[in-house]
Amino acid sequence: MEMLLFGIWTLLTLIPCPGAIEELFEVSVWPNQALVEFGQSLVINCSTTCPNPGPSGIETFLKKIQVGKGLQWKEFLLEDVTENSVLQCFFSCAGIQKDTSLDIIVYQPPEQVILELQPAWVAVDEAFTVKCQVPSVTPLENLTLTLLQDNEELHRKNFVSMTVASQRAEVTISVRAQRENDRCNFSCHAELDLSSQGGGLFHGNSAIKLLRIFEFSQSPQIWISSLLEVGMAETVSCKVSRVFPAKEVIFHMFLGDQELSPFLFWREDTAWANGTVRAMETGDQELSCLVSLGPMEQKTRKSVYVYSFPPPILEIEELYPLAGTDINVTCSGHVLTSPSPILQLQGAPTLSAPGETVWLLLTAREEDDGRNFSCEASLEVQGQRLVKNTVTQLHVLYKPRLEESGCPGNQTWVEGMEQMLTCVPEGNPVPALECTWNGMIIDLEVPQKATQNHTGTYCCTATNKLGSVSKDIDVTVEGLDKGVNSTLFIIIVVLGVGGITLALYLNYRPCKMKRKKLPYRQKKYNKEEEENQFAVQQAEKCNSHNC
Repeated sequence: MEMLLFGIWTLLTLIPCPGAIEELFEVSVWPNQALVEFGQSLVINCSTTCPNPGPSGIETFLKKIQVGKGLQWKEFLLEDVTENSVLQCFFSCAGIQKDTSLDIIVYQPPEQVILELQPAWVAVDEAFTVKCQVPSVTPLENLTLTLLQDNEELHRKNFVSMTVASQRAEVTISVRAQRENDRCNFSCHAELDLSSQGGGLFHGNSAIKLLRIFEFSQSPQIWISSLLEVGMAETVSCKVSRVFPAKEVIFHMFLGDQELSPFLFWREDTAWANGTVRAMETGDQELSCLVSLGPMEQKTRKSVYVYSFPPPILEIEELYPLAGTDINVTCSGHVLTSPSPILQLQGAPTLSAPGETVWLLLTAREEDDGRNFSCEASLEVQGQRLVKNTVTQLHVLYKPRLEESGCPGNQTWVEGMEQMLTCVPEGNPVPALECTWNGMIIDLEVPQKATQNHTGTYCCTATNKLGSVSKDIDVTVEGLDKGVNSTLFIIIVVLGVGGITLALYLNYRPCKMKRKKLPYRQKKYNKEEEENQFAVQQAEKCNSHNC
C-alpha cells in the first residue's frame, strides 16, 4: 500500500500544473536593433511563446498603428520617427506580464555640408578662417569632419565626446595667408559611421571654395608732365609696385570725367598702365588713376594745367622772288595763344613786346636762295618757359651764270687719259647745260680718252626760264711725254727723301733691339713705301693738271 501511494505522488509531481507553464513563457521584439532615418517609419513585431496570451501591446510616445496580429504576436507601424526612444513590448500569460525593450536610434546623414572661407580674398600674412558646418546630422558621436586643402588633410574633428543632444556640427580653424595659398581649393568632408549600430557609412561633401591671396600695400603713382597742350596727345603712365598677383591688377584712368583706354603691363610684382590723353579744354584739370585688386582699390590724383600754344605764324611776302626784289617777312603769334607770346624773327634787330608782330624788310639776293627764316615764340606757363619755332625757306630766282670757279675758261687734258669737260652752271631754277664742239653736242656725263683732236674751243650754254648765258672754253691736250718727264722728276725727289729717311733710321736705331722687333721694323718699311707711292701718285696727278 505504501508503495502504491509513493508511485501516485511521483506521477503527480511529473505532471506540470497550468500556472507553471505560463511562468515559463518569453516575450521578444523584432528587429532586435532599430536604426531608422530621421522622419521615416518603422515596423515593430512583438511576439510571445505563451500558448494562450492575455493582454499585450507596446508602450511608446511615438505615433503607432497596429497593422497586424496573431494569437502570439502583434505588429505595429511607428510613423515620423524624429528622435531616439525606448519601446516596451509586453505580453501577459495566466495573469503574469512580461515585457522586453527596444532602443530606437534615429540617424540623419550629412546631406548638407557647408564650407565658408572668411574672407574670400586675404592679404598676405593676414589670418583667414575655414569653417565647416553640417546643419542637420545625427548621431553626432558617429560623425567626423575633415577640412581639406587641395585634397590634403588640413584638420580633422570627431564628436565622440558630445553629450548634448544636437543635430548641428561645426568646426572652425584659423590659417595665416601666404602667397603659395593663392588659388588653393578648400573643401569639407563629413563621414557618419553607423556600422557599430548595424548601419552603413554615409558621406557628405561641401562645395569647393577658392581662396585668393593678394598683396597691395603701396599706393599707385602717376607719371605725366604737369603741363599739357590742348589738343596734343600726351602719354600718361600709372604704376603700382609690390603687388600680387600683378597680372590681375585692374586700372582705370581719367582726365576729369573722360576715361582713358590704357594698355596694361605687368612683370613680377609690378603692374603698370600706359595711356594717351588729349585735353580739349584749357585750365586746371585733374588726372586720376584708380587701381583695384580683388576687394581692395586705391586712387591717386595729379593736377595738370592745360595750355594753348600753337606755333607762331611766319609769312614771307613772296616765297619765290626774283633777285633784287624787296620783300617783307613778318612773325606774329597765333590768335589762340594765351597769354600773348614774345616773338623773335631771325635777322630782326630786337625782340618784340608781348603781343607785337615782328617784321623785316630785305632785298632778295642770289646768295639768299635757300635761306631759312625762323620765327620764335616764347611763352611762360606755370613758371616754365615754352618755345616754339616756325621755319620757312626763301627761294630766290636768278638767271644762269657760268663762273670761272665752276666752269674754267681754260682746261688742260693729258693725252691718252680719260677726261671730261668741267662746267657747272649756277642759277635758280637750276639751269640746263649744253656744250658743243665743232657743231656737235658733247655728252658731259661720259668721259672720253683725250687725243690731240680734242684740242680746241668748246661752247657751253646754260638756260633756265629766266634766260641763258654762253661761255667759250679752250681745251689744250698735252702730249704724254711732257707729262711723264714731270712725273719722273717728282718720283726721283720722293725716292731720294725716302732713302735718306731710311738710312737715318737704320743708323740711329737702338743697339739692343731684339730680333722679335724685326716685324715691327718691316711694318715701318712697308708704311714708308706706301707713303712714297702715295706721294708719287699725287705728283703724277698734279703734273697732269700743270701744277
